[in-house]
Amino acid sequence: MNPDGAGRRPPTAQQFVLAELRRAITTGRLRPGAPIRQDALAEELQVSRVPLREALKTLEGEGLVTHQAHKGYCVATLSLDDLREVYRIRELLEEEAVRRAVVRLTDADLDRLEAVQGDVERAAAAGDVLAMATANRVFHMTLFDCAGMPRLARLIRTLWDSTDAYRSMYYGDGGNRERVVKEHRATLDALRRRAADEAVATLNVHRDHAVTELRSLLPASP
Repeated sequence: MNPDGAGRRPPTAQQFVLAELRRAITTGRLRPGAPIRQDALAEELQVSRVPLREALKTLEGEGLVTHQAHKGYCVATLSLDDLREVYRIRELLEEEAVRRAVVRLTDADLDRLEAVQGDVERAAAAGDVLAMATANRVFHMTLFDCAGMPRLARLIRTLWDSTDAYRSMYYGDGGNRERVVKEHRATLDALRRRAADEAVATLNVHRDHAVTELRSLLPASP
């Protein structure tokens, strides 16, 4: 992690630390199950232990890290059943968001989606996992926000947060990056035609591919 971040620091030390920890998890620097060594992180980020502890509590509440007495914090791990459950809930919520969004989409909304898709494709071509994960999230959340249901969008974001540690594994493969680009393109085409059923079906396939690829990396549930 870089104490300078990828731009201007957020307004508080806690927000800065939170952003850096999210970045480390998203890029795979802190992989599932990895211990979080607070002394080393505080020194690296040039902050006290107080904002670090508060950021870790926030991530624990979101399910991104876990805490055990006498062991400390570590990046959360998911079983295959956990992942399937998260993606099934996403499927249900995201279908509603997409169907609501389709009837509200403006040309300006579609142009924004197209612009973000350009970011996705440039990152994919460069093999930049962090940039692609960031742009991919913006692409999907831009679409979900068009539903005009902010509570629904917040629930979906929380579910995405819980699998951030695994997304970098998926994007680390060049074939997966190419597949994501094609599936986004198919989704955009359906959205431009206001074909809600087709857009929902394409995004369902999009999620299923991720689960299929990740299952070999996840432990089975006991």
